[in-house]
Amino acid sequence: MGNASRPFRRIAYFLCLLSVLLLTEGKKPVKPKCPAWCTCTKDNALCENARSIPRSVPPDVISLSFVRSAFTKIPEGSFLLTPSLQLLLFTSNTFDVISDDAFMGLPHLEYLFIENNSIKSISRNTFRGLKSLIHLDLRGNAFNCDCKLKWLVEWLGSTNATVEDIYCESPPEYKKRKINSLSPKEFDCIITEFVVYQSLPYQSLSVDTFSYMNDEHVVIAQPFTGKCIFLEWDHVEVMFRNYDNITGTSTVVCKPIVIERQLYVIVAQLFGGSHIYKRDIFANKFIKIQDIEILKIRKPNDIETFRIAEDWYFVVADSSKAGFTTVYKWNGNGFYSHQSLHAWYRDTDVEFLEISGKPHLILSSSSQRPVIYQWNKGTNEFVKRFDIQDMEDAYAVKHFKVKEDVYICLTRFIGDSKVMKWGGSAFLDLQRMPSRGSMVFQPLQISNYQYAILGSDYSFTQVYYWDAEKAKFVKFQELNVQAPRSFIHVSIDKYDFLFASSFKGTTLIYKHVRVDLSA
Repeated sequence: MGNASRPFRRIAYFLCLLSVLLLTEGKKPVKPKCPAWCTCTKDNALCENARSIPRSVPPDVISLSFVRSAFTKIPEGSFLLTPSLQLLLFTSNTFDVISDDAFMGLPHLEYLFIENNSIKSISRNTFRGLKSLIHLDLRGNAFNCDCKLKWLVEWLGSTNATVEDIYCESPPEYKKRKINSLSPKEFDCIITEFVVYQSLPYQSLSVDTFSYMNDEHVVIAQPFTGKCIFLEWDHVEVMFRNYDNITGTSTVVCKPIVIERQLYVIVAQLFGGSHIYKRDIFANKFIKIQDIEILKIRKPNDIETFRIAEDWYFVVADSSKAGFTTVYKWNGNGFYSHQSLHAWYRDTDVEFLEISGKPHLILSSSSQRPVIYQWNKGTNEFVKRFDIQDMEDAYAVKHFKVKEDVYICLTRFIGDSKVMKWGGSAFLDLQRMPSRGSMVFQPLQISNYQYAILGSDYSFTQVYYWDAEKAKFVKFQELNVQAPRSFIHVSIDKYDFLFASSFKGTTLIYKHVRVDLSA
């Protein structure tokens, strides 16, 4: 370089001294021997024989090189006192961390070389403020291509700078893959979790949600106090609060149904009969409007509401030896008995679902295999179709869909619970889950996430997550719920909640949390 370049050499010399002091936490470096190119070595001295600046770089740029240096990281704002730098080079150093805003204050930096260091990951705001960058070299670093590196893949797709090819070192499935060619879609960085949000100080059996008067509500059956407790969302306090109740005796199910903007609640009781209540909006209370015939419904265990064409129905599963599982139909003024299904079978659960576009009921019983009924349009009644094989003692059956496929979760108190898939003419075994003391195996969909929750009276509740690639459930999380009997999803104010009833402990409300690991 000629005389004209001497001012740049002097600037580079002093810039190096300032940077070394910053990167070595104020320790005074050894007096440099050569100011031609500023190069920091392992002993913090300046030396010759450093990596030469690439020939493509103009000869008069203000540059700074660090080779085999002793510092372990590049902290935030390391070059705030060297704003005129146009080239930075880091080669064969030992640092593995580059902090956010490490190169802040370098508006003129055009060339950045970070080669053959120990870097595994780079903070997402490392390159923030490099407005003039035209060339970046990150070769020779052992990058861990996990969610923390997703931002770099996104950045590579949007930057105008030329970036040399860089490769993943880990995890094994990404080893030797070119980072420049990866897509952000290849990184599944969103995880979810259920965390306790609120605890309700009472035991419960059934939990149901319903939309009424432009808001979401929850009703909970309390067996020992005999009450149906109604909850609403407090938008100010951001929590659920009690606003009303229906008092009865040994209440096991409180089932809401809204017909033509009128709220009705079917209250099933073990003693004292079962009843239907109507919400009087003028009196602001519930009024009993109908008794359910006690000769048929002696020991109710579950209620399901549904609509076929323009007609509303509900069905009560009766678990007594002398009762009848019965379908009731709305006639405009009340509900009347429409059809009694099989007698003497001691049904414990009833599920309404559509298979191939046709309405079906599945009845579970402690005395036989689950029975499937199909709706007959000609007679407007359900007709027995077939049993589900090899599933004696199934306490309950609940269904879910993945795309167009229909699946069911079958609960067993003793033995393995099952997931089965509709195969066109019968349900086929898909998966078994060990269950001891299980009385609920509830599938739930929250946003795009499909879960199945298997409760237990003797151990932790198991939450399973549907793995689309494996086309089955995988273990996801354990919840500590004492003797759970039902789970239900409630969505309100952009929050997703999981209500978990408890026959022996407190009723719990979990919040469904999404965490972005790439953030």
